[in-house]
Amino acid sequence: MTELNIAERLKLLVGPQRVRTQEPMRHHTSFRIGGPADVLVEPGSEVELCRLITECNNLQVPFLVIGKGSNLLISDSGIRGVVLKIGRSLNRVSVCQDQVTAQAGVTLDSLARIVLQHSLAGFEFAGGIPGTLGGALAMNAGAYGGEMKDILVSCRVLSIEGEVSILPLEDMEMGYRSSRVQRTKEVILSATMRLTTGRYRQIKFLMDDYWQRRITRQPYYLPSGGSVFKRPEGYFAGKLIEDCQLKGFSIGDAMVSDLHAGFIVNKGNATAADVVKLMSLIQNRVKEKFGVELEPELRVIGV
Repeated sequence: MTELNIAERLKLLVGPQRVRTQEPMRHHTSFRIGGPADVLVEPGSEVELCRLITECNNLQVPFLVIGKGSNLLISDSGIRGVVLKIGRSLNRVSVCQDQVTAQAGVTLDSLARIVLQHSLAGFEFAGGIPGTLGGALAMNAGAYGGEMKDILVSCRVLSIEGEVSILPLEDMEMGYRSSRVQRTKEVILSATMRLTTGRYRQIKFLMDDYWQRRITRQPYYLPSGGSVFKRPEGYFAGKLIEDCQLKGFSIGDAMVSDLHAGFIVNKGNATAADVVKLMSLIQNRVKEKFGVELEPELRVIGV
């Protein structure tokens, strides 16, 4: 079945305005890198998402679910099959006392502002992390001593067969930058989190402090995919890379940030191939100098 035939079938489910063919993925990743997806669809509801996944299965078409693409590196040749982008149409949030339930498409910044208005503490660490709630839960994102698993109560997930279930925290298998859904390919629809009642001014002070640290220590001025490598036990990836004298080192337009060596930035026209070559060089240099294996935190698709 051709991409046009697939697109026409999916348009029947969500309408023509939500389906695009040959959509450049550089418009959908924070790295601003990536070739075209055969078909990209933005579902308008959980029901539509379920229908789309069911139809992809019926058509035997591979599909990839993304959020804001903040930790993705997409191949220069793009993605075959269907990309399902969860975003603003799946961003509802409700607050009941100390519990917050939110759909997967809400951004962490938006969610942080909402819980702040309710004077709820415990989410401050996540406020400046780019991306959506779904992506943050899938990789158990964390910063400044906090992780998503610290506040999670349960997740509603959609299996690749299109079945919805509720998984309590203990079934989510959340570890360092990992969770069950990375293995099962389940899609997070929404989550319930438990926070603590605090004081508005104290919560905002901590959020502002974390934000200032980020913008002064991380390269927000250039496109990137966030931290490239996981933290090796007993070390910091950025420090190891810096000690290899790789700050500012470039391959093409992919450069090790001269502000924080744990980031690779796109100086303008970097390709996925540039980034992968630079990642490999970094891993080799760190292994040679320190005997440490760096494991990618960045999710690499099709490269």
